[in-house]
Amino acid sequence: MNKHISPRLNRRAFVIGTAAVGAGLAIGLDLPFGGPAVVRAADGSPEIGAWVVVRPDDTVVIRIARSEMGQGSLTGLAQLVAEELECDWTKVTTEYPTPGQSVARKRVWGDFSTGGSRGIRSSQDYVRKGGATARVMLIQAAADAWKVPASECRAANSVITHTPSGRTTTYGKVAEAAAKLTPPADVKLKDPKDWKLIGKGVNRLDTADKTTGAMIYGVDVKLPGMLNAAIKDCPVFGGKLKSFDEAKIANMKGVKKVVKVGDTAVAVVADTWWHAKTALEALPIVWDEGDNAKVSSESIAKWLAEGLDNAQPAYVGNKNGDAKAAIAGAAKKVEAVYSYPYQNHATMEPMNATALYTADKCEVWCGTQNGEAAFAAVLEASGLPAEKCDVHKVMPGGGFGRRGQTDYVRQAVMIAKQMAGTPIKLLWSREEDMAHGRYHPITQCKMTGAFDANNNLIALHYRLSGQSILFSLRPEALQNGMDPAAFQGVAQSGEAAFGYSVPNLLVEHAMRNPHVPPGFWRGVNVNHNAIYMECFMDELAHAAGQDPLEFRRKLMGNHPKHLAVLNAVAEKIGWNTPAPQGVYRGIAQVMGYGSYVAGAAEISVTEGSKIKVHRIVASTDPGYVVNPAQVERQVAGSFVYGLSALFYGGCTVKDGKIEQTNFDTYNSMRINEMPKVETVMVPSGGFWGGVGEPTIGIAAPAVLNAYFAATGKRIRHVPLRDQNITLA
Repeated sequence: MNKHISPRLNRRAFVIGTAAVGAGLAIGLDLPFGGPAVVRAADGSPEIGAWVVVRPDDTVVIRIARSEMGQGSLTGLAQLVAEELECDWTKVTTEYPTPGQSVARKRVWGDFSTGGSRGIRSSQDYVRKGGATARVMLIQAAADAWKVPASECRAANSVITHTPSGRTTTYGKVAEAAAKLTPPADVKLKDPKDWKLIGKGVNRLDTADKTTGAMIYGVDVKLPGMLNAAIKDCPVFGGKLKSFDEAKIANMKGVKKVVKVGDTAVAVVADTWWHAKTALEALPIVWDEGDNAKVSSESIAKWLAEGLDNAQPAYVGNKNGDAKAAIAGAAKKVEAVYSYPYQNHATMEPMNATALYTADKCEVWCGTQNGEAAFAAVLEASGLPAEKCDVHKVMPGGGFGRRGQTDYVRQAVMIAKQMAGTPIKLLWSREEDMAHGRYHPITQCKMTGAFDANNNLIALHYRLSGQSILFSLRPEALQNGMDPAAFQGVAQSGEAAFGYSVPNLLVEHAMRNPHVPPGFWRGVNVNHNAIYMECFMDELAHAAGQDPLEFRRKLMGNHPKHLAVLNAVAEKIGWNTPAPQGVYRGIAQVMGYGSYVAGAAEISVTEGSKIKVHRIVASTDPGYVVNPAQVERQVAGSFVYGLSALFYGGCTVKDGKIEQTNFDTYNSMRINEMPKVETVMVPSGGFWGGVGEPTIGIAAPAVLNAYFAATGKRIRHVPLRDQNITLA
């Protein structure tokens, strides 16, 4: 790809600018298409705008700014561009621009961040315009060559046809001329009814390379003369590195250097990673663990429980009427306290990055969910200006929110800086990865519902106590101290709005932030809020003597899209027909990431504690479906994540440290344990919602509600392993 030189940027200004983009501020996104000068890709082929490169053989290279990490964004985004481009899908390939190139070109590719199920929905408009603009320029180039009006020409399947004469040419033949044209100021996007590629389950573009082993992940990166690093950070968050005795390992096989990494970590650099890890384990290290070493799961739970007291301060995220007064005067009230633990992302590939530092340049190769944030970390750690740095994205072996953070990138640069001119691959051990995650926030919730004499729900008080992710990671996004994201799924409005109408409602959050750092764990706050609210809705239905589905329906008249997915999943599961003998059903619904989702589970229980999940059904309305095959896979994958967390997940704290440091104590569902997954798509159009995360939240409450139907017992605290409940 063409390398451009940008003006020297102030590092702090860039970091602040990147944070602002991450906070959802509008980007001044022009689609600069280069004017009369032809901008070329690395192979010399011309760009037809920043998003599209056309080779002479009609191959179309589509630029993808967002990160692919298994969710299918790469293929989905390519579909969006190709739909408007009217190119031959069989000749489409993709490439990642680097954040350094993007900065040099005034951020022509927009936001690189990939999280919150935003990869497609927040870039769909401008990437489609990129495809449409390229199509218009290609048609104009052909029309100019034929000396005919462009209005007489049409494009389809990478072929341009002059309709009156029947003359044809291909994209590859006119690409050079098209690249010299001034792009149109505005282009009209297709009406959804005219889509040919969007909405089709086309094969993924990355499957072949994954199948053959050609795909390069971060752990696969190899550079000439590369050395390997293993790292150990203070096991207590907030603690520091006090000292280490490098002389004790200086003569161990392969060891090249022992380096301090910031104030908290030490790394060993060796010829192989195994030599580095072995030496690191033998290195005498003294930590200053600080006061956080006194913290335990028990002390955290006690502190959170205190936050459930109404006398403690709390932020109000959703309110109407006077819930406290209505509860005080109610004919009947129901109360319950639930809790949700820390969860680890546990990506299959541990954190890693390869860095090469010299006085004139610093480059990093890594899997990341946010190329711009990784780039900002490189600038900060290297001390070099933007034009001397770059980040090359490779496939990450799992993200789930964890690779939105940049701690591992910063560490790799800090190590490489102490060995200038030598490429250093930093790879965390599994234990290091598990002990130094950015965990799903720990929370508790006290809920009180109140009924009148006719068993009508008249009040609901939902009091959450626990961590704020934004307080830790993006304090600039707080609203007068409140974390709006804490109310995902129970918010008054927006992309994760509450789906019930209750005359008197109070939803509040008592913010309590223990020392264990929280992070955006796939599904984020929807996960626990959906369990709390949907399990409690079942409790309220039972207290009112009503069917759980009908009870919900009565409260959802003002929420037709929430209701539509609930009805769809109820119909698919056969809610109003008898379940097979010994099988019991549970149901749940929530809104998250701009999409409406619902789920229903069928389970059986033996010996009171062994659960067999036979079947789980999900319905989703994301507005538009780009690739239904990918939606089905994302829903099924989300249930693996949600059910694993329900049965096996949960991290505990002892002496300030995370106790679960490998898969022997932090397990995941196996293939034989997974139920049959059925997906019902009910896209209503008119908006763009997310897919990868919303349905995670409904997996657990659907199963927990089915467990109550089977046993009459309510489970209010997860994981189920702590309740001695297992998968059959």
